[in-house]
Amino acid sequence: MSTIFTKIINNEIPGARIYEDEYCIAIMDINPVVKGHALVIAKKEAALVEGHDEATLGRMLSVAGRISYKQKQALGADASNIMINNGEAAGQTIPHLHIHVIPRYASDALHMPLGKLSYEEGELEAMREKLSLD
Repeated sequence: MSTIFTKIINNEIPGARIYEDEYCIAIMDINPVVKGHALVIAKKEAALVEGHDEATLGRMLSVAGRISYKQKQALGADASNIMINNGEAAGQTIPHLHIHVIPRYASDALHMPLGKLSYEEGELEAMREKLSLD
């Protein structure tokens, strides 16, 4: 199934491109959280991070970092959010891997709160064992 991002990659519909290489493209988000919000989109049509190889993921993150730097230089942003919604339950609305690069300002009213939990005795070690990549 072709996503809107695939159509942009294939020049079937327009996208305000700011970068392109063999792994990814970067475009301006047409519904930005903040003006200057950009998306780095994998050229391979797979929804999740785990559907991509290290070369693609590395390039996408590198491009996101370059865009963040440019947002600070050109827009006067103080910081940025660089984020991936990896799956529908995480807020991914287009099933095609993309990274949001959102310029942030000390004075902006955006809040991206995440709950703060704590582990019970022994839970942290049990979680570490479950998720260890060793």
